[in-house]
Amino acid sequence: MTLDEVLADLKKFAKEHTKRMWLKYGAQEPCLGVQVADMKKIQKRVKMDYQLALDLYDTGIADAMYLAGLIADDAKMTKKDLQKWVENATWGMVAEYTVPWVASSSPYGREMALKWIESKNESIAASGWATYSSLVAITENDELDLGEIKKLMGRVAETIHKQPNRVKYVINGFVIAVGGWVKPLNKLAKDTAKAIGKVSVELIGDCKIPDGVEQIKKMEARGTLDKKRKSPKC
Repeated sequence: MTLDEVLADLKKFAKEHTKRMWLKYGAQEPCLGVQVADMKKIQKRVKMDYQLALDLYDTGIADAMYLAGLIADDAKMTKKDLQKWVENATWGMVAEYTVPWVASSSPYGREMALKWIESKNESIAASGWATYSSLVAITENDELDLGEIKKLMGRVAETIHKQPNRVKYVINGFVIAVGGWVKPLNKLAKDTAKAIGKVSVELIGDCKIPDGVEQIKKMEARGTLDKKRKSPKC
């Protein structure tokens, strides 16, 4: 499919009430108002297309940027591509999901995650932590740097409450990801979650920040502890 064809399909799926919801949750104009379920209908037809994903992202249309991540050929993404995406992410759905999903599945996931975590830009730092969270979910433990993750967990315990709003939210998710996807560090993650206690984050609507210990225990109860995902995308 061409860029024009995909944009035409997105416009057909656009709904005003969905647009209002996306805008409420931080999307910036231009925004069409396409549900993720409808984006996935397009994804099934396109499958993967590296250049089309880049072109969709470059439109700056909120919905198109999210779809770009779904069809991106992660293995072909360059460091330059990923840096451009993280710098141009216009809202949380893209900064905290689209970009991390693609980055973590690229050859440069760990490198970009560590780089972005150090950013003074709230959105980019959130992308960094979210990228590392995705990375631990899809990477076998013997391929992870457990010592590095331990150091990051120590950093979380010391600094999470000093971080900007969205960074706090995503760091809390990092603790949960480590606890649920990295069995050797499960106890450390639960101990860290207990130590940091309640994380105060300003959220929209009925959203709530997950309790770290409770979420990790739910993953244990489901029997998904340490069962890696094939892809972080959903």
